[in-house]
Amino acid sequence: MNDPDRPSAHSGQPSLPPWRPLLRAARQQEGRSPAARWLQLASVAADGTPRVRTLVARGWAGPAQLDLLTDGRSAKAAELQAQPAVEVCWLLPKARRQFRLRGRVAELEPERRRREENRHWLALRPAGRALWGWPQPGAARESDALFPAELADDSPIPASFLLLRLEIERAELLDLRDHPHRRSLWRLEQGWREEPLNP
Repeated sequence: MNDPDRPSAHSGQPSLPPWRPLLRAARQQEGRSPAARWLQLASVAADGTPRVRTLVARGWAGPAQLDLLTDGRSAKAAELQAQPAVEVCWLLPKARRQFRLRGRVAELEPERRRREENRHWLALRPAGRALWGWPQPGAARESDALFPAELADDSPIPASFLLLRLEIERAELLDLRDHPHRRSLWRLEQGWREEPLNP
């Protein structure tokens, strides 16, 4: 996974937004805790009601492009196709920091999508792939439904394997370590310039 932690030495490559190293440091403080990878994704359904789900961060595709994976048969997939605006809340309790990342689910050109999904599929462990061998999420559970514990390395990518690439446009940090708490905002449209806010 392309996970640049420093500005690239190559000319023409965009540098990291200033909030990225802060997020990385906070995640490192979590160690092997699930909090280092689990985040909440908020979206809006077609009927205008809110939705929030917990997903696993799968890495960075660019300075402000976060990759997540989901099941394309889920209600979430259809909702995000209709309304791609999202916000992620990433609470890192050991670091006592909360990051909120707002943006959109990116439209990827089909060949690039296939290539990126293949890369993610191959990076998963057999137990991690198993979720895509289960029956449709949210459907009524049948008594004879199969829920494999693993999908082997040579298993083909299921049609339901879906990459969600979030293009972050706004990042907010709430730092709970000090009194008073510190809160900062960075916006892509402002060149990622830090804006201190009241907590």
